[in-house]
Amino acid sequence: MCAAPKQGGPLAGIDLSTQTVIQGSVWYDGAPVAGAYVRLLDSTDEFTAEVVTSPEGEFRFFAAPGEWKIRSLASVGKGERVLSAEVGLNETTVVID
Repeated sequence: MCAAPKQGGPLAGIDLSTQTVIQGSVWYDGAPVAGAYVRLLDSTDEFTAEVVTSPEGEFRFFAAPGEWKIRSLASVGKGERVLSAEVGLNETTVVID
């Protein structure tokens, strides 16, 4: 079976000196959004990856350093965030309008 890894949780065992991690959460009306689809798009808007948020609204991607767009889609709406990621932990929040 092919599926995205469980979202959220600790980064134990991840070497943040060599990995680029983009993680964050999706929020709507002051609360986290569980079950939202979150896409990672490169600087040319090409699809790279997609995950579903955890019950706490969290998501995580492992990517290369550079410019990324994070797009979320949920039953309550959609949101988008542009991020310049560097090696290490890059945290962000996507707010749904």
